[in-house]
Amino acid sequence: MERDELAAWLRLTLTPGVGNDTARRLLAAFGLPQAIFQQGGAALRQVVTSAQADALAREPEGLPALLQATGDWLAAAEGGLARRIATLGDSAYPASLLAIEDPPLMLYLLGQVQLIDSESNRPQASTNIALTAINHEANGWPARALALVGSRSPTPQGRQNAQQFAQALGATGLSIVSGLALGVDGAAHEGALQAVDEAAPPRRLATIAVIGTGIDRVYPRQHRELAHRIARHGLIVSEYPLGTPPLPANFPKRNRLIAGLAQGTLVVEAAPQSGSLITARLAAEQGKEVFAIPGSIHNPQSRGCHQLIRQGAKLVETAQDVLEELRWPAKVAPESIAESAYPTPAEPPDGPQTALLEALGADPVGLDALMARTGLDTATLQARLLELELDGHVGRLPGGLFQRLGRA
Repeated sequence: MERDELAAWLRLTLTPGVGNDTARRLLAAFGLPQAIFQQGGAALRQVVTSAQADALAREPEGLPALLQATGDWLAAAEGGLARRIATLGDSAYPASLLAIEDPPLMLYLLGQVQLIDSESNRPQASTNIALTAINHEANGWPARALALVGSRSPTPQGRQNAQQFAQALGATGLSIVSGLALGVDGAAHEGALQAVDEAAPPRRLATIAVIGTGIDRVYPRQHRELAHRIARHGLIVSEYPLGTPPLPANFPKRNRLIAGLAQGTLVVEAAPQSGSLITARLAAEQGKEVFAIPGSIHNPQSRGCHQLIRQGAKLVETAQDVLEELRWPAKVAPESIAESAYPTPAEPPDGPQTALLEALGADPVGLDALMARTGLDTATLQARLLELELDGHVGRLPGGLFQRLGRA
């Protein structure tokens, strides 16, 4: 992208009072952004309000600095990762986002951009952006992608489910889309990466992380190393200019892109007011399938999923359920998909520990209830629970509760 063209796109996105919808009207009326800023006030007022026309006539504060920073970011080379800005009308812009209610004007891409973009697929430059007339079918955005979202504070079982479903579905060739947040999002990205050989050159986008900050920032910081691995075997995507901090309002807004880049959305665990339910609602509004994993009636993190199921979301128990509903053929045997979704621990404990696992059941339970079920004293019970926790058979929940992991 030439510097003048980049400057015009950035100016359009920064102009106060001009949102994506207004910008699209301007693009439809005048063509590329450079042409918009060549118009006089009278011409602009035929499309936008007087206040918006006045704003378009003034250069936004901070534009020169942002233009310099963006140019430097595009020119930088780091670890063989490609950097790209895809604008409306660009061949690298995902066709699926053109169908959502509020497609962003610009997408910042970091990672395996070569898997979605090719010079031979790029249409000739046009002076008029007619979104429906541009052929985006040739680019390489995944035709089989699933959004996998959920709580930032999942139970141990919820985190395990997210990772194992992502790994099982990734093994069939699906790309996993999520938001790089703590909890379920991070586990989903991890599972998707486990389904590919991280030492080998990527052949497809294993996972796509849609973030709510500028692409030059990693939030949360704990996911810095994970973000680097995602970029090496997938893509990091942002609609926000470089330097944008983690503003609370940006995260619910980016959820429309998570839903838009996927053909379906799977919610693992979610509280009733969770942002994951926003993603599920947006997916449903886009005419896409919504899936939810049920949980214990005693687990607050399951209530959002149960709410979705009551509203018509598909109840999911195995990865095969998702593939069958979307009519996607699996590249591995169905039984192996089901097993990978709910694995039994490799070496189940025996003796007293087996009896304790049976007493735990499938629902979260407290010490008092376990003491009543097992007849064990507090010290013995805590020691055995700690041993099971260290072996990965039991997870500790807030409120002094314990939950059995894996297949019940």
